[in-house]
Amino acid sequence: MEPQPDRPPSVTRTARERARTEITQEILDAARGYLATDGAPALSLRAIARDLGMASSALYRYFDSRDALLTRLIIDAYDSLGAAAEASESVVDRADLTGRFTAICQAVRAWALAHPNEYALIYGSPVPGYVAPTDTVAPASRVTTLLMRILIDATTAGRIPASDTQAPEDPEVGTAAAALAPIRSYLPPSVPAPLIQRGLMTWTGLFGVVSFELYGQLHQVIGEPPADRDAFFAECVHGWLQFMNLG
Repeated sequence: MEPQPDRPPSVTRTARERARTEITQEILDAARGYLATDGAPALSLRAIARDLGMASSALYRYFDSRDALLTRLIIDAYDSLGAAAEASESVVDRADLTGRFTAICQAVRAWALAHPNEYALIYGSPVPGYVAPTDTVAPASRVTTLLMRILIDATTAGRIPASDTQAPEDPEVGTAAAALAPIRSYLPPSVPAPLIQRGLMTWTGLFGVVSFELYGQLHQVIGEPPADRDAFFAECVHGWLQFMNLG
């Protein structure tokens, strides 16, 4: 029998890459299962390896530490949330700032309700001993970027009253404006500090309301039926639009 020719290196490499991708996904799925049952602080590479029938040493070839696995889960969660918000906002007419803002808010809430464990990972209690690397910053900024872009578009279109773009002559207000330095580095210099402040207040309000609903703080405050929760959230969105003078 004539020896069979070796497969081209590219074919072998592709098969290995495919196998690696599949195993990585199995590890991530198992880790998300632990998020649901035990929470992020209890995440264990050894336990995941045992559940998957892998040797611990083999799993460490994919994630060299618990923190590396946590980082991947966090990035995936932020990217999933960001993609959901971007997809919802992208189908709204660019000139419809109210519609774009509403679409983002609704997408954030819908994603959180559909992915409570992943939401808890990125917006719940910090994991003791874990320090998020800079790799998480860009994924974490996707929703914020969408919201700030609407304010930028509103400013460019002359939709924002002058009173909202001029800082009062107040030393305390000036100190608050200086505190915005980190986010200012990501925005055009033409966006005034008072407008950035309003945007950040709205952003924190959005995630605050979503977190209150998800973690039960609205129990016996807002009606439990979905229609009641929807109505309450819609009124929150309306209030945020008024606050930013976009309504």
